[in-house]
Amino acid sequence: MSTNSTDQFFENPVLGHPSGLFVLFFTEMWERFSYYGMRALLVLFFTASLMDEGWGWPREHAMALFGTYTGLVYLSTMLGGYFADKIIGYRYAVAIGALLMTLGHACMALETQFFIYTGLTLLVFGSGFFKPNMTSIISEMYKNHEHKKDGAFTIFYMGVNAGAFLGILLCGYLGEKVGWSIGFGLAGIFMLFGLLQFWFSQKIFGNIGLKPTAESKAASLENDTDKRNPFTKWQLGAIVISSILGLLWLLNSPASKISDGAFNIFDFNVGSLGGNDFVILLALGLFIVLLVHRLTLYSKITRDKMIAIAFFSFFIIFFWAVFEQAPGTLTIFASDYTNRVLTGNASLIYLIVNSLITVVPLILINWVLLQLFKRTFKSYTLANTILGTSFVIIWIITLWMLTNDWYQAGHLTLSDGFREFLMIEQSTMPLTEVPASWFGILNSLFIIIFAPLFSKWWESKYNPSANVKYGIGFGLLALGMACVAFGAGGIEAGAKTASVSMIWLILVYLFHTLGELCISPVALSLVSKLSPARMIAFMFGVYYLAVAIGMKVAGMFGENVDRIADENGISYFFWMLTIISLVLAVFAIVMQPVIKKLMHGVR
Repeated sequence: MSTNSTDQFFENPVLGHPSGLFVLFFTEMWERFSYYGMRALLVLFFTASLMDEGWGWPREHAMALFGTYTGLVYLSTMLGGYFADKIIGYRYAVAIGALLMTLGHACMALETQFFIYTGLTLLVFGSGFFKPNMTSIISEMYKNHEHKKDGAFTIFYMGVNAGAFLGILLCGYLGEKVGWSIGFGLAGIFMLFGLLQFWFSQKIFGNIGLKPTAESKAASLENDTDKRNPFTKWQLGAIVISSILGLLWLLNSPASKISDGAFNIFDFNVGSLGGNDFVILLALGLFIVLLVHRLTLYSKITRDKMIAIAFFSFFIIFFWAVFEQAPGTLTIFASDYTNRVLTGNASLIYLIVNSLITVVPLILINWVLLQLFKRTFKSYTLANTILGTSFVIIWIITLWMLTNDWYQAGHLTLSDGFREFLMIEQSTMPLTEVPASWFGILNSLFIIIFAPLFSKWWESKYNPSANVKYGIGFGLLALGMACVAFGAGGIEAGAKTASVSMIWLILVYLFHTLGELCISPVALSLVSKLSPARMIAFMFGVYYLAVAIGMKVAGMFGENVDRIADENGISYFFWMLTIISLVLAVFAIVMQPVIKKLMHGVR
């Protein structure tokens, strides 16, 4: 099969798409299960008291480390994208990334400082090899089928969020209710399942993602008419300096706070600027100078498309900075300011709804699994058996969790023998306490529900332009933040606890999810369409660089939530994010005519 021939992938489709897309769907699902499952617990674990077997950190310290971790996760994709493009190929990069993440989660389960930090380091590098190369495989698979890319990435995004849904639900539940190490360990088990399933079914991708050879590199450049522009020594030097400064700043930011200033490598001033501020501004300045210079070296069409990618990446920074309050400030809001204790009919309604939103998506995902089995089980028996086994385990844990909730709330009676077999104890007071991490599943649940509708919308004649999608997305982001800001309006400045209704958190996750569907999968599709052929993995790395900055900015926002809440009330914090989102929504739509020209017909 030629590396440029993709028609064969569509000869025996699953739901109108290549079977390989669904292999990636389930691989990515288990990676997201592990990532979001662990992430749902991280801030709660750091801030939990020593009596609750946490580390007892203040929120500022937890958010600083969390922002650095999530930022590094996406920043490392630059390294993973380079190695995949130039040395090991997409497939080996995905496998190496999955293995490193499996080891990382295993370390996290041990809970000591050494193993927690080691685990986070392994997870950072593992994600760097894994993330950009999954999407690169999809891009290669859909060559000559550009009209189906938006739909493919939206389906792929369903896999992302199916994993996030299950990971937050199960790892979060086990971590909060049973023990932190159990939640962290479960994340690693399913990352291993994802690795094995991918490795034993990789032949389904034909020649896509193999280790690059001289012949394959030459073939990939046949249709690339743009001139090559190798990096000069000063450009490489600028990259190295800005990268080192940025990395040191990311590491120093939490380290200086956690150590109360005892460890601060940038403990100096340059004029009115502190060392931390000066270093990151210098790194950003070098990067911008290099980017502007590089853009002048390409043909007009390529340059215009790369400027368009830069424009959309700018928006991505602020989208994730606001959206990623979910695992930080919104989780803290759920834990400390939301009434999560339900009794009587409210408890019963929650248990019914929670059971439905847990079981129904699992049934739908299993239906997709069966469609894949029908096409691939004979050819990839081992991979599919591993995949099927992972879902058997998921069902066992899920049914145990639901049974435990129903019994503890007093709505279910079990025999003593069966109760002891399930290791379930009944609480002395019949009630249901919703885990603080539970609200995180709403984002994934709403994506599973609404992603097919958005996929159809993007493939219809009513498909709006990229700028309009971004404008709608940021408008919905603002609406979500306005809901939680309004709900928190009665909380006085300096209050450490409150009992706000859960409905406001449910609404914020609903509107944020709809906004995410307008931006995140569309952004992935745009990068794949606008990038030059030989630079696709690298440009995905640039996209993830923007995400990395957004993640760190989200953490920086979160670091200030206590100060703002003490001075003006926590509602003020959420209103600030609402205004930022509204301004960007208007700006995206106003810039539509300019960006449309830069995209040269790409939609």
